[in-house]
Amino acid sequence: MDLFVQVDEYLGDALLEPDAALEGALERSAAAGLPPIAVSALQGKLLHLLVRISGAHHVLEVGTLGGYSTIWLARAASTVTTLELDPHHADVARENLAAAGLSNVTVVEGPALETLATLTETVDFAFIDADKANNPRYVEQVLRLSRPGTVIVVDNTVRQGRVADATLTDADVVGTRELFELLRSDPRVDATTIQTVGLKGHDGFTLCRVS
Repeated sequence: MDLFVQVDEYLGDALLEPDAALEGALERSAAAGLPPIAVSALQGKLLHLLVRISGAHHVLEVGTLGGYSTIWLARAASTVTTLELDPHHADVARENLAAAGLSNVTVVEGPALETLATLTETVDFAFIDADKANNPRYVEQVLRLSRPGTVIVVDNTVRQGRVADATLTDADVVGTRELFELLRSDPRVDATTIQTVGLKGHDGFTLCRVS
């Protein structure tokens, strides 16, 4: 783990510029008592680049937390709709987005399965980083809003390797395995999963393209 952190810090210094808005978002989130589970800076930059590479205009995010990943997404897209269950988290995210000078983000409060059902606008790119047990349901809703070429990224789908253990029954692992079953059986989706190591330990993300 020490080596993972060292390499992440080296790569961050090598590839990323200091960013007061992003650093301030993390500081305000910590001061407000939010859990330290935002994506890393390198992961945020990956999301930013994927949005730009895909040419996405409208981005959907499921799981706002303090808006750190939202800032990365919003800097690459025309508009972002981000869904957050916790009103306190949503308030912190709005503060962080305002401090970053971003006005192209709509923060929607409430259970994501309920708020997703109310959306009708086509989505070009989706980032799903909420409760893992509901990942299959989130993806199903995003597919409803997708077009051919829509990109979907689902975070934390390796679970420190626990996803490979069929004997585990905790909701996050079961939800992740159900997600893979959905992706394998749905002919609209072409997907892969990449393991990652770094500041966030051993995990990974699933990358999908809708056809």
